[in-house]
Amino acid sequence: MLSSWAQNPTAVRVAPFALYLALTFLQGKLGEASLYWGYALKTVLAGALVLAWRKHVPEMRWAFSLPAAFIGLLVLVIWVGLDPYYPAIGRSGPGWNPHRFFGQDSPWAWFFIVLRILGSGLIVPMLEEVFYRSFMTRYWSSADFTSVPLSQRDYRGAAITAVAFGFAHSEWLAGILCGVCYQWLVWRRGQLGEAMTAHAITNILLGIWIAWQGAWIFW
Repeated sequence: MLSSWAQNPTAVRVAPFALYLALTFLQGKLGEASLYWGYALKTVLAGALVLAWRKHVPEMRWAFSLPAAFIGLLVLVIWVGLDPYYPAIGRSGPGWNPHRFFGQDSPWAWFFIVLRILGSGLIVPMLEEVFYRSFMTRYWSSADFTSVPLSQRDYRGAAITAVAFGFAHSEWLAGILCGVCYQWLVWRRGQLGEAMTAHAITNILLGIWIAWQGAWIFW
């Protein structure tokens, strides 16, 4: 089945994200431990699917640039700086805090913290940018979305995608602004790689900041 799906341009861009999202909804539903083991499971499974299908998604190629680095840092500042000024959605309890569950500074706690930083910094940018900026934004222009250049500026599609991206996060306002910034990078050169890099920089630095400051509500 996976080999036949790999030939479907929609499936290879949607299925990894859908799998990741489905497993996210199951986190915490099987006891508190499933918050952490569930994260590991979804990262490994969705990551394996992304990597197995990467040759079928030609736009999924990393690209570094100074604008990408700047946007990555800017989004981090927006994400953290705006937080006190608007209500987040879906937050409950003390957040995703392995130190609280496994014990302060226990090896398991640090294992899951490092895993989350790496997962959000390497796997999430690939599957989310492919789903949102490669598939969803272009699909609003045409069902035959692969015929639509990544540089084509469909403002309606970009706006809908940015809102969807924003409300997929508790920090919905920062998420919308984040989606706009990443979309600009895609339009800038008609490629996905800079947006993936910016997304990775944001997520890795945010993860480090969360672990350093104990700001677990962001996870």
